[in-house]
Amino acid sequence: MIELMQGPHVPLVFAAVAAFCVTVYVLADGLDLGVGIVFLAAPREEDRDLMMASIEPVWDGNETWLVMGGTLLLAAFPAGYYVLLPAFYLPIMFMLFALIFRGIAFEFRLQATRFRFLWDIAFSAGSLLATLCQGLILGGLIEGVPVKDGLFAGGPFSFFSVLGLLCGVGLVGGYALIGAGWLIWKTQGPTQVFAREIAHAAVILTAVMMALVSAWSPLAVPEVAARWFALPNLALLAPVPLLTAFVLVALWRGIWEGPEPRTLLLALAVFALGLVGLVVSLWPYVVPRTVKVWDGAADPQTLAFIAVGLVIILPVVLSYQAHAYWVFRGKTTVHASGYGAPH
Repeated sequence: MIELMQGPHVPLVFAAVAAFCVTVYVLADGLDLGVGIVFLAAPREEDRDLMMASIEPVWDGNETWLVMGGTLLLAAFPAGYYVLLPAFYLPIMFMLFALIFRGIAFEFRLQATRFRFLWDIAFSAGSLLATLCQGLILGGLIEGVPVKDGLFAGGPFSFFSVLGLLCGVGLVGGYALIGAGWLIWKTQGPTQVFAREIAHAAVILTAVMMALVSAWSPLAVPEVAARWFALPNLALLAPVPLLTAFVLVALWRGIWEGPEPRTLLLALAVFALGLVGLVVSLWPYVVPRTVKVWDGAADPQTLAFIAVGLVIILPVVLSYQAHAYWVFRGKTTVHASGYGAPH
């Protein structure tokens, strides 16, 4: 087993698995963060009850991927972990506290009567803060972190940048779009109408911020521009912005017509296309422009141990989450079961 972990392809496999975990987290947890972001904009208490009921059975499983991705980075790429963690201490801590408040709000809001509005604020503010923190981390990764002698050489606020703020606002729009797509699919009546209306604003914000981030990144980080506009990346990436624009137009035109799941699926496609650009910007570094995947990987014994764990745990998590979405399929209600008959 250890001999199998010594090839040059092994770090690539673990990097792909880590990227897969992060991608699933962004796409899955994006829907419940998005519901939280638009939560306070809902016009009625009944709408908010329905919105929270729609994500209650699946939100905790979605966040499992955040834990898995972070743990995999620590175990498989320790060099990246001990450089990146101190670089993003503050946004990571604020993000975790925001996610904790969201989790608490799920239970306390259900029981509260007199002060329910406080838990509404906690749920929505926690979703918004967690999303903004993720954007600051993303912007910091694209710009790169200061490293000296293999260690983080910046200060506690080195993560803060204009690009990070743009990424944060962009994620707010993107997550709101995914959340609205989820509500269009899982609700009906006035709540679905609200979701369709909020999806229009989310499409506009997402499109504008994607354009700003795409324009700002090459200016802020010349290395990114050199990578994007060099062959063969230029030829490979040329269809991506065109396809993204096509998907955004399809989103805009299909919010009020067509199959109900379409808005959600197209919103997920927009994120997937954005991740393509991110991979090109960061590849092949685990610490941007400092530590490559092959240099930052753990020793073969550790990788062999991780591989055994992944073979066992990954199918279990995937099966559990697929089962949860299957069991709670159909339109959401606020009755005892939380869901109506499957549709």
